[in-house]
Amino acid sequence: MPMQLDCYLSFDGKCEEALNFYAQALGGKVSAIMRYEGSPMDGKELPPGWKQKVMHGTVEAEGAQIMASDAPPGMGGGSFSGFSVSVYVKQDVDKARKVFDALAAGGKVTMPFAPPFWGGHFGMLVDKFGVPWMVSCE
Repeated sequence: MPMQLDCYLSFDGKCEEALNFYAQALGGKVSAIMRYEGSPMDGKELPPGWKQKVMHGTVEAEGAQIMASDAPPGMGGGSFSGFSVSVYVKQDVDKARKVFDALAAGGKVTMPFAPPFWGGHFGMLVDKFGVPWMVSCE
């Protein structure tokens, strides 16, 4: 069986909003959400107001997935640097541009989606949650 590599993002309380945003932007669906309520962390370890935050969630889109959770305060949620989530759309520039534009809504484009010197189409952005993305198409 081939290896599968996925990304797992940790948010500071906005995970459910981010998962719904990614599902819409990528044409996928939120396939699972587990809450902190009823988990082993539900009790004195869990900060007030965190029972309904996401302990684990998944977005699935065309065979790919993004997993994420809300990290309680002090556990590193919402700190996104030193990496980018990469989306490759095979042979469909219009679809890739649509994904790029959807992910960029409310965020910041750092490199417009356009033909780069190496061919194809490519763009970079930071979404409204602070997650850096690269979108490419051959």
